[in-house]
Amino acid sequence: MKDGFIRVAALSPEIRVADCAFNAERICELMDEAVQEHAKILVFPELCITGYTCGDLFWQETLLTGAVQALRQVICHSAGKDALIFVGLPWERNGKLYNVAAVLSDGELLGFVPKRHLPNYNEFYEARHFTPGNENVVFENFDGKAIPFGMNLLFTCDALQGLCVAAEICEDLWAPNPPSTAHAMAGANVIVNLSASDEVVGKSLYRRSLVEGQSARLLCGYIYASAGEGESTQDLVYGGQRLLAENGHVLAESSHFGEPFYSSGSVRSGIICTEFDIGRLRAERRRMTTFASADCANAEECSISLPARQSGESRLPEISAGIQQTQMGTYFRVPFHLKKEETPLTRAFNPMPFVPDGAKDRSQRCEEILMIQAQGLKKRMKHTGAKSLVVGISGGLDSTLALLVMTRACDLLGLPRETMTAVTMPGFGTTDRTYHNSCSLTKNLGAQLLEVDIRDAVNIHFRDIGQDPSMHDVTYENGQARERTQILMDLANKTGGMVVGTGDMSELALGWATYNGDHMSMYGVNCSVPKTLVRHLVRYYADTCGDEKVSSILYDVLDTPVSPELLPPENGQISQKTEDIVGPYELHDFFLYYLLRFGYPPAKLYRIARLAFADVYNDRTILKWMKTFYRRFFAQQFKRSCIPDGPKVGSVALSPRGDLRMPSDACVRLWMEELEAIR
Repeated sequence: MKDGFIRVAALSPEIRVADCAFNAERICELMDEAVQEHAKILVFPELCITGYTCGDLFWQETLLTGAVQALRQVICHSAGKDALIFVGLPWERNGKLYNVAAVLSDGELLGFVPKRHLPNYNEFYEARHFTPGNENVVFENFDGKAIPFGMNLLFTCDALQGLCVAAEICEDLWAPNPPSTAHAMAGANVIVNLSASDEVVGKSLYRRSLVEGQSARLLCGYIYASAGEGESTQDLVYGGQRLLAENGHVLAESSHFGEPFYSSGSVRSGIICTEFDIGRLRAERRRMTTFASADCANAEECSISLPARQSGESRLPEISAGIQQTQMGTYFRVPFHLKKEETPLTRAFNPMPFVPDGAKDRSQRCEEILMIQAQGLKKRMKHTGAKSLVVGISGGLDSTLALLVMTRACDLLGLPRETMTAVTMPGFGTTDRTYHNSCSLTKNLGAQLLEVDIRDAVNIHFRDIGQDPSMHDVTYENGQARERTQILMDLANKTGGMVVGTGDMSELALGWATYNGDHMSMYGVNCSVPKTLVRHLVRYYADTCGDEKVSSILYDVLDTPVSPELLPPENGQISQKTEDIVGPYELHDFFLYYLLRFGYPPAKLYRIARLAFADVYNDRTILKWMKTFYRRFFAQQFKRSCIPDGPKVGSVALSPRGDLRMPSDACVRLWMEELEAIR
């Protein structure tokens, strides 16, 4: 479980109704397959040892005895398996039947978790056979050992970064107050669900939404395994749907008729695997203060931890009375052991986490972001009574996006587009391409165009401060940026307007902005839009605006290298390319997302970056720019501590008034030491 990853599996074996020996064999075969794939948490369906569709055969002692014998067989087969395993069967206690999950590890039975909510409507009649479980934990005698029986069992492996697993069964998830809610509030970060859910039209999508939603609300990993091949089709069909979800996202799934299946001899068996990121889930829970708002802050202190087994004695000794209670009830923590080893990663990591994969989702996201930006600017204009909007237009992506947002804001307010003034300010590095794109876009959008050549003013400034114009150092570059900002501010004052900032979130993260130059504005519409997303927003506008001239200009802007254009061109072409200096923005945006969104440490971030960009950058390149990112991110916080107002559009933002309360003089030493240790 290196870096907090643990491999999990949902399994649906082929069964025969009421043939416990056959079912145990299939469970064991599938267990072997999953262990060979390095799965550490294995979840089988509800009542899979007997079959869910036994009906009144559940009253037959022969079936119940066969189920217990089959359970012993499965427990014995789990010996030497480095995994926590959940299998379903009927269990008799004090003359009543319970639908339970038996929990096994390394040849030992750890506990029984009974089903709480028994469906007794439509095609279901579980209450005919079974008794609901409850929160009270009692102890069952199984082969001379005291085994805990109750809903409130937490299976913990604290040696592996706080892994804590709890179970619920099928209908429990459908109930208004699923047991998994209390389990998660008591500390469970992985919930398993043993299910037997029949197929009717549309039900598979509803099941998926339930699993997604519960994993999101509980900030947990959720493993759902449903019965399939071999269940009785007398009146119903069972599809064997399996889902593996983490914090609202389905990472792996089968179809609701069981695909994909692996072949095991002549037996068709189904298994899906992926990795849960327990470290990420724990980071989310640390960040979300409302997760602990249900009076559960002391749940761990009020729960009972059962000691690990000593040689020759039961893991589960007698527990004395007088147990403290919480609103979640009393929880018993049952320890299990897993080896510490590196989990092979098969889950995918989007190299552009700020950008949705699908074209439809991407278009919807772009439209929503443009509207958030425009609505933010609209409100600021109304509040300040601004009579004009002023922006510096360079022919690059950021200023282009800002102008498009301004256009939408004016349209929302019903103001003429002449309200906007786009100022092109040619300097020492301006190329014909960017100059003409700036002018053409401004005119075609209906804004006023103003040209102010800054070269004479900057040369006078250089003369005044004794700067040699042939010395192309930071003073040479920043002098131009600050001159442009002065012009914009004064023009806004002159017209009773406001300066709209163009800088994006990626530039803020790296500090790639001139302090009190392009760093400053009166409202920064792009301040929480990363560079990788800016490009998609401009392309979306080009694709949907319906104006061929505007679209043509925008497509050329998209093809222009990213540059501040502060150094003289070479043969008329841009000579200063930002990504050659600070590194690829797609890498920096990836680092930024996982650093701030989930608090990944450098070594873990490097590991997943290698997977995400395996076909793009070699390891040495990734590590090089990762070091650059951390150094600049820490060193440049002072620029972010005083940034102008601007709208948050996504889950990651850098506003010192909102998402990032970071001291400007924080030390990067711990992070750099971890990076330097990477070989």
